Amino acid sequence: MSDQMFIEPRYHQQLKRGWIEVICGSMFSGKTEELIRRVTRAKIANQKVELFKPSIDVRYDETQVVSHNENAIQAAAVNSSLNILLMVNDADVVAIDEAQFFDDELVYVCEKLAEQGKRVIIAGLDMDYLGKPFGSIPKLMAVAEYVTKVHAICMVCGDLANHSFRKSNHDALIMLGETDTYEARCRHCFTKGMTSQK
Repeated sequence: MSDQMFIEPRYHQQLKRGWIEVICGSMFSGKTEELIRRVTRAKIANQKVELFKPSIDVRYDETQVVSHNENAIQAAAVNSSLNILLMVNDADVVAIDEAQFFDDELVYVCEKLAEQGKRVIIAGLDMDYLGKPFGSIPKLMAVAEYVTKVHAICMVCGDLANHSFRKSNHDALIMLGETDTYEARCRHCFTKGMTSQK
């Protein structure tokens, strides 16, 4: 018998590890642009990607995610976050835009997807027009592995902006709009604007 020791080969099943990434910030801060960039990179790497948006968001297109720079990518519009679980199929990457408009089940959905080994990328407003935490985004930030807070430029003074200031006096929590309705503002200019509206 040979003096050499026989080493049995070890076959490790490679586990797919999932995680959650959150891209948040004010309006006009580049959240959707960053989401599209990450999705595009995943597609270049031949990963299977599924992109979702809330059906309520029809500002630019009913079936595309569109940034303010008019970059667009095909998406599925869904009414409920639970529908996402039924539609992801064998995707490696699941991306969700305008996540603040989804119901509270979105946190459960994203954690479930991550447990299934999927990379979950979420983009959304972290604060509403009153400067308060918006929808499920704060909870998603808490459970995410990666959080990226992007900033706009204050449309009043030019400083770094992290607030979405609503120029009208409408008090509905959800009000779709663009530069005709909202401005990105720094803390100081946001507070000044809110005080003048009272």
